[in-house]
Amino acid sequence: MSTTHRLRDVSKRTAPYGTWPSPITGEALATSGVTLGTIEVFDKDIYFIEGRPSEGGRQVIVRASREGLEDVIGSEFNSRTRVHEYGGRSFVVHGSAVYFSNFLDQRLYRVERDGTPEPITSEPEISAGLRYADPIVSNDGDWIICVHERHYEDREADNEIMMVATDGSEQPRTIASGRTFYAYPRLNPAGDRLLWICWDHPNMPWDGTELWVADFNNGSLDNERKIAGGPEESIYQPSWEPNGDINFVSDRTGWWNLYREQNGEIEELLPMEAEFGGPQWSLGQSHHDFLGDGRLVTIWTTDGIDHLGVIEYGGLREIDTPYSYFAPFLRSDGDSIVVVAGSPSESVSLVRIGVADHKVEVIKRSNTIGVDPGYFSPAVPIEFPTERGLTAHALYYPPKNLEFEGPDGERPPLAVFTHGGPTGRVHPSLDLTKQFWTSRGFAVVDVNYGGSAGYGREYRDRLKGQWGIVDTEDCINAARYLIERGEVDGDRVVIRGGSAGGWTTLCALIFHDFFKAGANYYGVADLTTFFHDTHKFESRYLDSLVGPYPEKKDLYEERSPANFPERISCPLITLQGLEDLVVPPSQSEIIVNALREKGLPVAYLCFEGEQHGFRRAENIKRAIEAELYFYSKVFGIDIADRIDPVEIENLPVN
Repeated sequence: MSTTHRLRDVSKRTAPYGTWPSPITGEALATSGVTLGTIEVFDKDIYFIEGRPSEGGRQVIVRASREGLEDVIGSEFNSRTRVHEYGGRSFVVHGSAVYFSNFLDQRLYRVERDGTPEPITSEPEISAGLRYADPIVSNDGDWIICVHERHYEDREADNEIMMVATDGSEQPRTIASGRTFYAYPRLNPAGDRLLWICWDHPNMPWDGTELWVADFNNGSLDNERKIAGGPEESIYQPSWEPNGDINFVSDRTGWWNLYREQNGEIEELLPMEAEFGGPQWSLGQSHHDFLGDGRLVTIWTTDGIDHLGVIEYGGLREIDTPYSYFAPFLRSDGDSIVVVAGSPSESVSLVRIGVADHKVEVIKRSNTIGVDPGYFSPAVPIEFPTERGLTAHALYYPPKNLEFEGPDGERPPLAVFTHGGPTGRVHPSLDLTKQFWTSRGFAVVDVNYGGSAGYGREYRDRLKGQWGIVDTEDCINAARYLIERGEVDGDRVVIRGGSAGGWTTLCALIFHDFFKAGANYYGVADLTTFFHDTHKFESRYLDSLVGPYPEKKDLYEERSPANFPERISCPLITLQGLEDLVVPPSQSEIIVNALREKGLPVAYLCFEGEQHGFRRAENIKRAIEAELYFYSKVFGIDIADRIDPVEIENLPVN
């Protein structure tokens, strides 16, 4: 009899919440899984990005064919672009060749099947100064057309659309320039017309973009024409239908819906209170594609839950799947859909789904931890009251462990998760990071605060001018809702988050006296410093979240946690990558030093070689274990895990 089967037959034991042993360890989180990214399909072979924490976060192009899975690039290469710093689609396939951006030098490389990658672009004058993303290949195979970013030592980077010879024999040519940002260069089936979207500061792509089309002739653009978009209309994923019509997503009605331009006339395909697009944090995202017969397959989101379907006979037919989340990497192989998908009981996997029979074929799982589902806590969507008579959304995960339950009368500690972005969202697919906590006896609430995607533009716009206020209030009210329902212990409520989620964490701890502890992962602390130090893509993001600078300088100072460190009144652990260009270490150190001076328990862990987000297995493991250790000491929880001690300054001696 297997251990798993025996465990299912054993009655649960009673132990205090937070003390339960769990097979979901920090080591398992760091080494048993991979991330799955961009998908390309060529001649029925599937190519995809696999991020491997065990290899320092290296992103590998993998080919799935009849012969199985094989790496396209060797261990010395890393297919990751740094355009916009967040990157995105970094490779394209054409014939027997794969073209990709290599992380170390940001040059474009060409690799033939079973060959060695060879660079096709020159070395930049400054390190990683020339960057390439979202590539396509011309019909004749001679040129790559892509988004290009050119960096300088003394001024802001330039962005443009560029042509690069696939054999590296000619100098690259700039096709389009003069706008702040570009995305989605796409050739029509005949190869003589080009689509793209562009936008300017201070907009982010979910605020307002423009869709353009032009005749394309050997690198020159003629008869340029704007199709749709503007400063208050977000255009997403333009594409060419097989018959040459133009398809795109627009939020002009308040929802990202599908549109078609045909003979100069624009028609809405499916008016719905649903999102057929998402925030374009990374380049080359895909919510839809075309089958071989011209039908469109698409992802859409309603009430935070994703769906998959096909548009046929003027209507939308949902495809029955076990999944509630679909990543924005959808591709068609002609007859089927290839996508990264997840469910409340299954970590995300790369799958092929039949459009006719709905049959699911798993090509690659993101996680091989092999934990009994009895340890998993499924997401429970909740809607709760918040400020100004509004409601907000979250996913609640009660504690769950196959072997243990809490004592009668005891309520579990609660960890409030705050997502990054802040224009992002959380989804209900199985996330072992959350299960790390719930399987030990913590409750988790993952908050889709006002400003999150997935609920329409009006909900996204709640954060305009209100960053640090609306998001913080919603996180507090999510916790209050669960406390009032008797679900959790109000004396053991913590808040944690990274990047923008770190900002919300700091705002909650400094401007409110509600949480009992917190974990700040590379969070923004000083808005003025962030405005001056951050990279081009986000350099004007605060115009909409807070207000234009310096006109609203007083507001920047009023909102910045770093200016009021004396207000913090609870313990905090901070975790920071030392090579982070989005949120530099100086942001974290301001808060850490303040806690030291105030005599509150504080821990600070910094990681060499890490940028914005941790990719190395050893650092992923250390970070989450350190956070657990920190809470155990703050709340006096006798955790079951053996963890290397973390230095906690100002910790009272029992």
